[in-house]
Amino acid sequence: MFITRVASRLYRFQSTQLAHLAKAEPLLQIAARLHVAQVFWSSGLTKVQNWEGTLFLFQQEYQVPLLPPELAAWMGAGGELALPPLLALGLLGRFSALGLFVVNLVAVLSLPEVSPVALGQHLQWGGLLAWLAVSGVGAWSVDAWLQRKQPTAPPPQG
Repeated sequence: MFITRVASRLYRFQSTQLAHLAKAEPLLQIAARLHVAQVFWSSGLTKVQNWEGTLFLFQQEYQVPLLPPELAAWMGAGGELALPPLLALGLLGRFSALGLFVVNLVAVLSLPEVSPVALGQHLQWGGLLAWLAVSGVGAWSVDAWLQRKQPTAPPPQG
């Protein structure tokens, strides 16, 4: 009885008093987009600023499965430079989040050894990217603006 009453009161409190927290979702989505975009953009810039070093790492250190090291380096740097601006703007948001999720996953799997701190960062980025890919990039995005500009489709005939 007591537990049921407490649970009922907590549920009512959550439903009425904490429901306004949902209004913060667009802010959290844009914060996640900008944070992850900055991380991957910086990594991509580092790769192209020292291309010889990047090629050396892909040839000697990283063990990207199924791809020749030079192609893996080009694909990694390309993904880290092309997808973050899209994610930051929220343009093709789910696609860019999913693409960076794959880049992140390949980065973790291609390293022979990942420190616990680095693994924690990759898990954080992966979690944010998975959330954005599944839930969408939010109301404050180019995708949402374009969606609002679309005329409503007529109901299907027949």
